[in-house]
Amino acid sequence: MAGTGAKAAVGFLVAGVLAVVFGTVLTFVGPIIIDDQIVKNTVIDPNNDMSYTMWKDIPVPFYMSVYFFNVLNPKEILTGEKPMVEQRGPYVYRKRCQKDNITFHPNDTVSYREYRQYYFEPSMSAGNESDVVTIPNMLVLGAAVMMETLPYAFRLMISATFKTFNEGPFLTKTVEELMWGYDSKLVDFLNKYLPGMLPSSGKFGLFAEFNNSNTGLFTIFTGQDDIRKVHKVDSWNGLTELSYWRTPQANMINGTAGQMWPPFMTKESTLPFYSPDACRSLELVYQRPGEFKGVPLYRYVAPKTMFANGIDYPPNEGFCPCRKSGLLNVSSCRHNSPVFISHPHFFNADLSLLDTVLGLNPNEDEHGLFIDIHPQTGVPLNVSIRLQLNLLMKRVSGITETGKISEVVMPMIWFEERGNIDGPVLTTFHTNLVVLPTVMEYMQYGFIALGLVTVVIAVLVHRRLKVQPQKTARQFVCLC
Repeated sequence: MAGTGAKAAVGFLVAGVLAVVFGTVLTFVGPIIIDDQIVKNTVIDPNNDMSYTMWKDIPVPFYMSVYFFNVLNPKEILTGEKPMVEQRGPYVYRKRCQKDNITFHPNDTVSYREYRQYYFEPSMSAGNESDVVTIPNMLVLGAAVMMETLPYAFRLMISATFKTFNEGPFLTKTVEELMWGYDSKLVDFLNKYLPGMLPSSGKFGLFAEFNNSNTGLFTIFTGQDDIRKVHKVDSWNGLTELSYWRTPQANMINGTAGQMWPPFMTKESTLPFYSPDACRSLELVYQRPGEFKGVPLYRYVAPKTMFANGIDYPPNEGFCPCRKSGLLNVSSCRHNSPVFISHPHFFNADLSLLDTVLGLNPNEDEHGLFIDIHPQTGVPLNVSIRLQLNLLMKRVSGITETGKISEVVMPMIWFEERGNIDGPVLTTFHTNLVVLPTVMEYMQYGFIALGLVTVVIAVLVHRRLKVQPQKTARQFVCLC
């Protein structure tokens, strides 16, 4: 009987020690296994069907919501009064992105062009594309500022040209025409006699260049040689730096193409990316942790210095000539037209900008941009990029269409590009990166706890066996 008990005690002890050892080893090996799987699934590799397909053809729906600033007092603006606007929209478009011309190179980079198409979604919109909106006429007011320094006689001739083609300072068109282009005899005239002055040779529209277009030839790192470089831009249209800006720092092409980032991010990490539409590299900063449908995330937002001028933030001096903080002058990459990018409703901008236009109400919830990232993989879970397009308007002598307009940076439209991971992709993501690591974590601590309990049982059994013979001996002495 004692021999059987001793064997049981030894068995419990061995099983307990093995369980503790296995649990301890799992504590160290488990994270390594998970990280190794993340690396394998993050590298851009055609042999990895799921992650490669997710990179090539973004599997989640993306939408662009467009809001127009409808001008309520165009006649009064020409007499010098403050512009008064009302926000109209959203007009929502489903955005389809697809990478094409994909070419892998021996230096662990891959080149591609990403094509984008937009489809109007009436059910998600607050109106229809047939809605009529009044906005400043970029062809007239933009051209007036561009020609301000030309000889007075030339300006008179330009003004006469505007009158010949019935082009006034403000446009009243449908949303569809303003977005994707409208026929203009002035545009036809300029393209014939001044080719290259306008960004497109067809119809003139705010987003005419965007639909059925691509964002340029990107060459990015695949991460095969170094996972820390995955998705980072090696070159854009063959360039490793830009020529739009005044300093080497401003002309740098930094970060990724803005769709994914390298894995294993920390709260000290930033989100740098190059935006062809903004003609520069941008960088978001960590704001807070959070959760999206059960998946942990880090939220990154635009710092207040993103569009600050060179006086308030000296590193931005290279993006000047600057105006008030909160505006990015993109005229150098937009055919010298006086166009500025900002956050919607001049959010995070110099407060004086709000004093020049009536009808703006900025707040972070509606107008701040953010990207929610799964820090372990660098994959965006929830994205909302919000930007505003503005036009510098002012009186230009000789061009009578400008009347007595007071100098103002005039909001025209703002748009939000948003999307979030959902459906089967979210389920797979949640299972592989939340459920399985959690199960593994519980398993490792479960084995350690079970092992310790088993060792305690072995000790108790051993002590009981040790006490039993002594008790039997005392009983024998008493009987004698």
